[in-house]
Amino acid sequence: MTTTVATSTESTSTATRSRTHIAGVVLSVLIGAFLVFDILGKLFQPESVVEGTEKLGFTTTQATVMAIVLAVCVIVWVIPRTAVLGAIGLTAYLGGAVTANWNNDAPLVSTTLFAVYFGVALWIAMILRRPQLLEVLGLRAARHSA
Repeated sequence: MTTTVATSTESTSTATRSRTHIAGVVLSVLIGAFLVFDILGKLFQPESVVEGTEKLGFTTTQATVMAIVLAVCVIVWVIPRTAVLGAIGLTAYLGGAVTANWNNDAPLVSTTLFAVYFGVALWIAMILRRPQLLEVLGLRAARHSA
């Protein structure tokens, strides 16, 4: 009887972990799609992107370099083994976006802080995919195997 209860508890825990992981993957796909869209805009430079880039004080050549840096960060982030390193790179990239918008006197809540909201969503997705990150960050006590 005890074995059945333990199996049932393990099954529930695994199902919850699986749903959490799936939520993290779905959120990561949405974030990744947005970033790929941003990369493509910077690479193909439609008029709206050129105008926005120039408004922020950057040249189209700089936008191309930003696209390459962003693409490298996204690729590193997509690979499970290097995802944390990619997330750190993306966080740094988003910090640059905050700085550029702040320097341009863009609206604070809707524009300047958008990159912060995006970065928080990125890290939530990472934690949903890898709950052990909470232990690394010191936000949850480490689990010890008995």
